[in-house]
Amino acid sequence: MASHTTATRDEWFAARKALLEEEKELTRRSDELAHRRRELPWVRVDKEYVFQTNDGPKTFEELFDGRSQLIVYHFMLGPNTPDGCPGCTFATDGFQGAALHLAHHDVTFLMVSRASLDEVNDFKRRMGWRIPWVSAEGTDFNLDFSLLDEGYNFGSPGGTEVDVVDGMELMALSVFALEDGVVYHTYSAFDRGTDVLNPSWQLLDRAPRGRDEAKHSGWPRRSDEYETEPVAG
Repeated sequence: MASHTTATRDEWFAARKALLEEEKELTRRSDELAHRRRELPWVRVDKEYVFQTNDGPKTFEELFDGRSQLIVYHFMLGPNTPDGCPGCTFATDGFQGAALHLAHHDVTFLMVSRASLDEVNDFKRRMGWRIPWVSAEGTDFNLDFSLLDEGYNFGSPGGTEVDVVDGMELMALSVFALEDGVVYHTYSAFDRGTDVLNPSWQLLDRAPRGRDEAKHSGWPRRSDEYETEPVAG
């Protein structure tokens, strides 16, 4: 027996128009929140970090690559996630192509991991990615920006000062600005705060059965770990 309602085309159209009003309101609210994000105060970053890149060691300022804005995705590849986080891998598949367009809008987009540069490059080749990806090995960068104290919308449960959650690092997004030679931290988000950036989640939210996570346990996987052909049903 079908678990959904059925309707005539006219009934569907009336229901869709009613939902559209709520979608428009959500869009307006989203625009307001985007404006408030941009109005968050900036925090000067005085701590020095040196990142390992394929072009040699780079300072934080040099990661901006001549642009005034930097978006960093904290990819969980490191001591606690040597195989690479499936969720981060899933998200990165959706980021492909974005870096080029952002670069033409004065924004550098890259990924940072605690793994060594060799490990980063091996995983990048395995996945066939082109996104810039650097290593923060030996620095506190990921601990300073992808794990903050209790009271934020991200951080370790119970305020414990550890760099793992259930044995894994935290996936997060951090944003920075460069002005007059000074780097500022402007925004961060963790976990569900980042899934709006994932086109696969957004498309599933518009599919009839949605994310249907109970049925699809063990999903998503790394893209090279699925069966050769998608399994039907």
